[in-house]
Amino acid sequence: MEGVFNNKKFILVFVFMLGLCIGITTVHGQGTRVGFYSRTCPRAESIVRSTVRSHVNSDPTLAAKILRMHFHDCFVQGCDGSILVSGPATEKTAFANLGLRGYEIIDDAKTQLEAACPGVVSCADILALAARDSVVLFLNINWQVPTGRRDGRVSQASDVSNLPAPSDSVDVQKQKFAAKGLNTQDLVTLVGGHTIGTTQCQFFSNRLFNFNGTAAADPAIDPSFVSNLQALCPQNTGAAANRVALDTGSQFKFDSSYFSNLRNRRGILQSDQALWSDPSTKSFVQRYLGLRGFLGLTFNVEFGKSMVKMSNIGVKTGTDGEIRKICSAFN
Repeated sequence: MEGVFNNKKFILVFVFMLGLCIGITTVHGQGTRVGFYSRTCPRAESIVRSTVRSHVNSDPTLAAKILRMHFHDCFVQGCDGSILVSGPATEKTAFANLGLRGYEIIDDAKTQLEAACPGVVSCADILALAARDSVVLFLNINWQVPTGRRDGRVSQASDVSNLPAPSDSVDVQKQKFAAKGLNTQDLVTLVGGHTIGTTQCQFFSNRLFNFNGTAAADPAIDPSFVSNLQALCPQNTGAAANRVALDTGSQFKFDSSYFSNLRNRRGILQSDQALWSDPSTKSFVQRYLGLRGFLGLTFNVEFGKSMVKMSNIGVKTGTDGEIRKICSAFN
């Protein structure tokens, strides 16, 4: 009887573990999995990583740009590399995407991968891996990226209208993130990626001189900080393209100082600063800051988790889509 019991116990444990494995596969989304290229292209991830490192070491600003590109790709048509396609009226040409940079990193990695493993690694996966690697250069942690995405065959500028905008309220931001299967914590966490990178004056100068027709600055900005921003973005001088760090004092360091700036009313974008004023998002900002009375969350760790969730939005796998030969054009 003891042997029978042990066999049954083994079977139950096996079934339980099998269920966990199935659950993990589902969480990674519609067929993507960690190590997808382990047999078909074993060097895939190392090639992307070394390519990203080479480019970012030469120009550190590219890290934030690749991260932003991945975000813009996933929120339109899903994470399918459609943002990479060149041509008239493609996503790349939409106003919200005109400031994207770093396409050469993806193209460089694709060229190397096509030489090593022709027709195997998708551009969508290269972008997802590059986004992770660009952040890891600034961190002492890492996270695994499930792969197996295929490239989409559609890229239309008209589909870009649903991207989060610099003036969106928290309610609007929550609606846009929820539509992609992301919750409020994911929203605060992913927007926290603004801890690196810059933005142009044109996306927030409305807050500096005549906010909502008041002939004054946005009262949500620390008054002592307003003059600094006005000097960086002077009125009526063609300064719209001037760039300002989204995380004042910590532009090239991936840390929680971005959230400290929100608390100190030094958020650059109106949509960013709103995360501090709305109770539903403020609680997560406070947790990342480890403020008294709130359960602490480790931003770097949670960022990796939310990135994995985001990177599986609307992915194409199996026989859907294609594996592009070059990332800027459909086959």
